[in-house]
Amino acid sequence: MSKFSVLIANYNNGHFFEKCYQSLVTQTETDWEAVIVDDGSTDDSLEVIKKIIGDDPRVKINLNDQNRGIGYTKRKLIALAESEICGFLDPDDALTRHALEFVLKAHSENPEAGLVYSNFVRCDEYLNPVSVHKAKQITELDQSYYNFNAEISHFVTFKKKIYEKTSGIDPFLKIAEDKDWYMKMCETAPVKYIDEDLYLYRIHDSGISTTKNSEKALFWHWVALI
Repeated sequence: MSKFSVLIANYNNGHFFEKCYQSLVTQTETDWEAVIVDDGSTDDSLEVIKKIIGDDPRVKINLNDQNRGIGYTKRKLIALAESEICGFLDPDDALTRHALEFVLKAHSENPEAGLVYSNFVRCDEYLNPVSVHKAKQITELDQSYYNFNAEISHFVTFKKKIYEKTSGIDPFLKIAEDKDWYMKMCETAPVKYIDEDLYLYRIHDSGISTTKNSEKALFWHWVALI
């Protein structure tokens, strides 16, 4: 069993995947698996992704029988994960080089924590850094959490055994599914923020699903209010 499962939900983002994959193969922590579920892509994403990963045995590809939406797909990814520690990575985004090393260390040092999360770097469509978003430590679910999206932010990682104590990601949610299950995790176990920039978050308009566009638009609406 690998130390970490990287969970990737893809819909029409294969042409961005190379940098995502390269960010995995250059990690300082090499004991990982990547699980990809394609949610009914209508372009050549699958062919592109398969060509990029080649015969890398660490990467496993699964398909939904039709477009099921992000909630269903992420729930399926967790079920397929073989590692105790997991984290989501969008195929159009990437991790910084020490990301897996740092989050695994934080999970080891905080065995009671259900979630471990970091800061992320806002990037342009070419994944060039623009600015850094700082998350913050959540100690309780106060009113501000219910009205703002970014206290817990990428790179969000979690212990599968604690996730399984919750009702899990709602498979019927098409947007904001992360916020829903973050709350469930916060209600189940402590969470830990680490002040490191571990996730490269690409902002672009082309080739992404309506759901992802809407999700990012909602997120940046709230970030603009900081």
